[in-house]
Amino acid sequence: MSTLLGHPLFLFVTLLIVLPLASALGVLCLRRQGNLDEETLKDFGVVQAATLTLLGLLIGFSFSNAVGHYDQRKDTESEEANAIGTELLRVDLLTPANASVAREELIKYLDLRIAFYQLHDKNKLAELDKQTALSQARLWKTIKDETELSKTPVTSLVASGMNDVINTQGYTQAAWIKHFPPSAWILLISISLICNILIGYGSHSKKGNKVYLFILPAIISIALTMVADIGSPRGGMIRIEPQNLELLKASLTPAGI
Repeated sequence: MSTLLGHPLFLFVTLLIVLPLASALGVLCLRRQGNLDEETLKDFGVVQAATLTLLGLLIGFSFSNAVGHYDQRKDTESEEANAIGTELLRVDLLTPANASVAREELIKYLDLRIAFYQLHDKNKLAELDKQTALSQARLWKTIKDETELSKTPVTSLVASGMNDVINTQGYTQAAWIKHFPPSAWILLISISLICNILIGYGSHSKKGNKVYLFILPAIISIALTMVADIGSPRGGMIRIEPQNLELLKASLTPAGI
């Protein structure tokens, strides 16, 4: 399940195969019962409509949940850019030696944060996280050395800014870890299968156009894939671009800010 959700294209192909088979199952396995009489067919139509409505609501809620997580990831990216940009200004208030070290390390840290958003290889992500933690430690040590020399409102301001830089990175990590629960996906796909079985049975009972056996599974597959794509920050086509961080990087000059 994690492989499918992490790669929405795989999920789409799987659903596009499984859901039509569920519709075919509704036709083949229930054929022996024969056509429904008019009264039973009306009751069946109510159940079928209610089940499809429920599926539509669940997909809508799932989409809203995925978009919420997507927006949160976008917001944390802009917050990181603001925190780093503010701290790049504040480190100029340090003594020249510490200011030079802090500025240089912040620029390296900015590159690491841009790489975090652009990296799609999960095997390299652990190494990037380790480099980020080391960079944060070096930055904090520089600020700590400055405050040991002189505890003033200025050094407190710089320390507060560095704390914001570190905190926003933590908020970003938390936002990227959030996913739609796999157990909820299992329930959602199960209901999708049941709906398609009902569609298959209804198509056989009413002797209607069999094209519905393929249209509805395709629509459900596209909808669920879009939810998975938005909810997958690294495996899907819809991704968060570090636009604010890149703009901050572009605004820097060799001489400073």
